[in-house]
Amino acid sequence: MPVGKTKRRNPYYNGPVSDHFDGTHFFNPEGIEPLGFRDLLRWQFGGGRERWPQSVPSPYPAAKPDPRVDGEDLRVTMVGHATMLVQVAGLNILTDPVWSERVSPFAFAGPKRVVQPGIAFDDLPPIDLVLVSHNHYDHLDIATLRRLGAKHRPLVVTPLGNDTIIRRAAPDLQTTSMDWGERISHAGISIDTEPAHHWSARGTADRRMALWASFVLSTPAGKIYHVGDTGFHDGINYKAAQQKHGGFRLAILPFGAYEPRWFMKGQHQNPQEAVMGMKLANAAYVAGHHFATFQLTNEAVDAPARALQDAMSEHGIPPERFRPLRAGEVFNVPAA
Repeated sequence: MPVGKTKRRNPYYNGPVSDHFDGTHFFNPEGIEPLGFRDLLRWQFGGGRERWPQSVPSPYPAAKPDPRVDGEDLRVTMVGHATMLVQVAGLNILTDPVWSERVSPFAFAGPKRVVQPGIAFDDLPPIDLVLVSHNHYDHLDIATLRRLGAKHRPLVVTPLGNDTIIRRAAPDLQTTSMDWGERISHAGISIDTEPAHHWSARGTADRRMALWASFVLSTPAGKIYHVGDTGFHDGINYKAAQQKHGGFRLAILPFGAYEPRWFMKGQHQNPQEAVMGMKLANAAYVAGHHFATFQLTNEAVDAPARALQDAMSEHGIPPERFRPLRAGEVFNVPAA
C-alpha cells in the first residue's frame, strides 16, 4: 500500500483505512502515483509545448437549452472542457462546472479559456444536480459553484473530502460526498461513485488528500457513465464498470491533455485509450471532452480531435458514436 512520504493531518477527510485510503492519503490500487516536483520541472522546461491561439471560436453558436428533456430523450450540450449540461428524465445535470476564465488558484495567471462557454451562465435551465469528479481547478471551480448555489440551489455530489473544500467556500450549497462503490438516490435516478485513475491537489501540501472518482447515473432513459479525468490503467476501471453495470447508453470520456506521455500517462488517457475504454465499458455512444478549451499540456489545440479520428478508424468505430463535442454543440443521444 502506498504511504505518503510525510504523515500529516488530512484537512479534508478523516475516515477508516481502505483499499484506496491509507489513513491520510488516497491512492490508486496497483496504479501509478503522480510524479514529483523534479519531474514537473523536467516537463515544464523540456520543450515540445505547442503554441495555442489566444482565441479559438467554436463552429457552434452558444446554445439556449430547453427547460427540460423528458421521456426516453437524452441530450448533452457542451459548455467547454469537462463541463456539460446533461438533460435526461426531467433533470438538468452539470458535470464539473467551470465558467471562470482561468483554471488556477490565481485570477491573473494559469491556463486561460480560449473559447467562450457553449452556454451563457444566465441561459442555463434550472440546475438540479452537479457532479464534481475531483478537486483540480479545471474541474472544481469555487466561483462557479457559488454562482450555481445562489441561483439554482442544486445538489452537489462529489467524492470524499471535496465536500469539505466546497462547504468552506460555499456553506449554503447542499453537498453530498461519496466513496467508491457507494450509491445514492436522487429525484428518480441512482448515482454510483466508481473508481478513476487520477489524483488530487489544490496546493502543494494537500496532494491526494481528497478522493477522485467517476459517476454512473441510472435513469429511466438509460445509464450514463461520467469520467471527469482518468489514466487508462490497463482498462481495469472500464472493465469493472461494464461488469457491474452491464454497459451504457452514453459514456462521457476525456481524451485530451495527454502529452508528454511519460508525464501524463498515469492521469490522462489519450484518444487511442479513450476509444479502447469506450469498447471495454460497452458504451453505445460517447461524448468526448477535456480538449480545446484550456491548454494544460503539450499537444496542439487540434491534435486530440485528429488523433481521435485515427483511433476510431483503427477500431472500426463510426464517427457518430464518439462525438468530440465543441462549445455550444448539442448531442441528442440515440437510444442504445
